[in-house]
Amino acid sequence: MGSVRRQASSGTDGDPRLGGVADDERKRKRMESNRESARRSRMRRQKQLEDSVGEVGQLQQANAQLVASINAAAQKYAEVESANNVLRAQAMELTDRLRSLNSVLEIAEAVSGLAFDIPEIPDPLMKPWQIPCPIQPIMASADLFEC
Repeated sequence: MGSVRRQASSGTDGDPRLGGVADDERKRKRMESNRESARRSRMRRQKQLEDSVGEVGQLQQANAQLVASINAAAQKYAEVESANNVLRAQAMELTDRLRSLNSVLEIAEAVSGLAFDIPEIPDPLMKPWQIPCPIQPIMASADLFEC
């Protein structure tokens, strides 16, 4: 019975030698097909690797540009913050001077009996987004900057 099954499984109706040749041919074609498929797979993986390496290079370059941009912005921020601190200190100093001058005017008003127009000093911390005094042009002569 075992020999009947083998002949039936070979796929031929007659000579076992003919079935063996057809099986060998199918095996050879399948091996060629598998080799070609494996070659295509290797080529696909190689292309994916090359694409990934290229993308890594582009991302590293973009990252370097972003880091440089961030560093430049941080430097500019530090400069502006420093200038802002200087301006705050100058504003405080000028406010103190104005208070002193107002107190001198109040004393002069009390002593002389004349009424002086003493401006109110606004608190810049109450509304920092508003300019405390109306904008007035600052006039300077050319002589001021000559050496």
